[in-house]
Amino acid sequence: MLVLGRKPGEYIVIGDNIKVKVIKSEAGDLRLAIDAPRDVEITRGEVWEEQQKLRQAK
Repeated sequence: MLVLGRKPGEYIVIGDNIKVKVIKSEAGDLRLAIDAPRDVEITRGEVWEEQQKLRQAK
């Protein structure tokens, strides 16, 4: 796993067409703005984990 430090307003690029930008909200927490093609599935970690559990239970 690659770990990168980023500050609000900075971003990383994955491949040629995915950009992930760190944004700080007014409440002080950090959010990610993801710019990717529509055919790329983007899922929150907790949702992905639940989907994996459901698939394994079948």
